[in-house]
Amino acid sequence: MTPIKDFNDLINHLRLLPQRKRVALVCPDDSHTDYVITRVIAEGLADLLLVAGGKCSSVAVELAKDYPDRVALVVEPNADSAARRAVAAVRAGNADVLMKGTINTDNLLRAVLDKECGLLEKGCVLSHISVAQIPGYGRLILFSDAAVIPRPTEEQFEAIVGYGTDVCRRIGIEQPKVALIHCTEKVNEKFPHTLYYDSLKRKAAAGLWGDILMGGPMDVKTACDAESGELKGIVTPVTGCADMMVFPNIESGNVFYKAVSLFARAEMAGMLCGTVAPVVVASRADTGDSKLYSLALACL
Repeated sequence: MTPIKDFNDLINHLRLLPQRKRVALVCPDDSHTDYVITRVIAEGLADLLLVAGGKCSSVAVELAKDYPDRVALVVEPNADSAARRAVAAVRAGNADVLMKGTINTDNLLRAVLDKECGLLEKGCVLSHISVAQIPGYGRLILFSDAAVIPRPTEEQFEAIVGYGTDVCRRIGIEQPKVALIHCTEKVNEKFPHTLYYDSLKRKAAAGLWGDILMGGPMDVKTACDAESGELKGIVTPVTGCADMMVFPNIESGNVFYKAVSLFARAEMAGMLCGTVAPVVVASRADTGDSKLYSLALACL
């Protein structure tokens, strides 16, 4: 598979797959969601189970009427019951992806994380993977965790690397290059995550995640700009060509997400990993395109 270089490639690749995935979308009642579901049906990207929480948009109603073989619409009394209904559909195998509409993220996650009826199996790590298309970078870059884990433990870092390298391979990167991000290139016990990084590199060398390359600690510029690494004398197979960046904590990952979105006009996609199916919980501030790309990534 030729690596997917941008989100247009991602959409085109999804369109060509022999079988469409089914997306359970909770509370379709806003203009961005209307944009997403209209494009999904018009371009043949997925089939939809729209689960309304007491109300839904006129666009959702019309799509269900016009495309009864591709769009199912059910109405629950409120957002919480809609979330439970959609999660149950995923658990039963009647949907492949869960996606947030206007429902509050906390309400959706309450259903996702329910110990008896949710989507996170015992012992699994919930994390968030983001994919950025940054103007001028020339390819997609993954990073984590910008939304879920405040300060990953070594076990959580292991899961994060596993999720990210799996996504890399699904977009055609056969040997993912993983950069472990820090403010300097030095391991220091004052920053426990740098000690975890050393352990992660040993596990990568031992083949824990298959065929990957891993380097760090290093800063973002060193990870993504070969000239910066060269000037610093940092020579690793990852320097200047990272496919995935692992951030040390939620603050740094989230700041990177918001900064490149605002100042670099980066397009974003993201999803929760660790659940039995991908969960798309796009921010209220994300564009309609970003939400569409997130759905496409989850379907892939």
